[in-house]
Amino acid sequence: MAKQDRTTYICSSCHHEEPKWLGRCPACGAWNTFQEASASRLPSAQHIKQISSIPLTGITTVDKPRFSSGIEEVDRVLGGGIVPGMSVLIGGEPGIGKSTLLMSVASKSETKGTVLYVSGEESPQQIKMRADRLGVHRDKIELLCTNDLTHVLTALEKLHPVILIVDSIQTLIAPEAGTIPGTANQIKYCALELAEWGRNHDTASFLVAHVTKDGMIAGPKAAEHIVDVVLMFEQNDTDARFLRSSKNRFGSVDEVGLFLMGETGLEEISDSSGFFLGGKRDKNPIGVAVAATWEGSRCLMVEIQALIVPGKSGFSRVYSERIDASRVSRIAAILEKHTGIVFSDQDIYVNVAGGIRLTEPGIDLSLAMALYSARANVDIPVSVAFAGELSLAGEIRAVRRMKQRSKTAQAMGFTRLLGPADINQTSQPGDEESWCMVPDIRTCIKQTFS
Repeated sequence: MAKQDRTTYICSSCHHEEPKWLGRCPACGAWNTFQEASASRLPSAQHIKQISSIPLTGITTVDKPRFSSGIEEVDRVLGGGIVPGMSVLIGGEPGIGKSTLLMSVASKSETKGTVLYVSGEESPQQIKMRADRLGVHRDKIELLCTNDLTHVLTALEKLHPVILIVDSIQTLIAPEAGTIPGTANQIKYCALELAEWGRNHDTASFLVAHVTKDGMIAGPKAAEHIVDVVLMFEQNDTDARFLRSSKNRFGSVDEVGLFLMGETGLEEISDSSGFFLGGKRDKNPIGVAVAATWEGSRCLMVEIQALIVPGKSGFSRVYSERIDASRVSRIAAILEKHTGIVFSDQDIYVNVAGGIRLTEPGIDLSLAMALYSARANVDIPVSVAFAGELSLAGEIRAVRRMKQRSKTAQAMGFTRLLGPADINQTSQPGDEESWCMVPDIRTCIKQTFS
């Protein structure tokens, strides 16, 4: 008599296993997360014995040449183009342009192979209307509107596309993972199946993901570990869009792609160096300083704005969205310690022109000068820009690529870039003409207003 399969129950949140169903998981405390699973689905001991290790020195590698997505800003963020077999998870707010961007990739990518576009949210007519608006005329784009992972895998086996686009991963249902789409189990299972199929068949997979109210990708973090690249699409209060990478197995995570949403879809920003400047002025407003910040492989000239007003509650509060508020507080404390100017009873408002989010250490000096300008009620000369990291001792620490920052600043019309010495100590005798090297914040203030 054949032995019946033993039934087990697995928590979809933390994968804790129990022999019977429970209302609450004893491991993670989540309610109603246990799902029935057959123990026969687990790998048998005989199967485990058949798996053997491979010596690292005995593995041969094959160089898979990248091909362009047809969009320079996307290639920049991906690390130089699309790698065959890569899996990409892309998230962003509703309506930000994820589907528009991927339809453009499907149309413009430099490959002669088939592109399979899977949609679980829109009808074929809706997708065709978007394609017509974007001017898509490529022949080898196959459309599949379904929520069933089995149908997607069947289409993949039939077409063997070069690019797979799934919009979105939260809408797919795999019978093995339950009957409700969007659960943690479903997302992990579907993402793993599609990513594994793509790696085995050299198909680049782009999986659109929903985001939570906090702007994070919805679902388990395990889905982000499964894929090779995680991209986030951000926007400011205007039509600008920013494509960033938080994970990239094939390139840097420091790059940022810049777009504008126009009538015919997303357009690449051609003049990225000066896009975030406020335009030409004869005199800077008080509280405005320009930073030469390095984002990935290019320098951007960004305008940082500060406003200082008396605190309404007797102590300082910081309002800053594009620069971390704790960073603003730290810079204000350094200024208070080393220049004697008081911020402890003031409310501090900080903004970045153009709405780009800044995290690079090299903006410290520009942020400090914007705060000083706002508090001392003096304007910074329009010909001066800044770059450098600020230490707690008030010293200006070296940052990378000062020569390139200086060249970009000069090209944008800035005659002086105040900053530290070169981080690699490769400065030549004539480099002092490129940027003014200042050792600390007090010297920088003197040089700025001299």
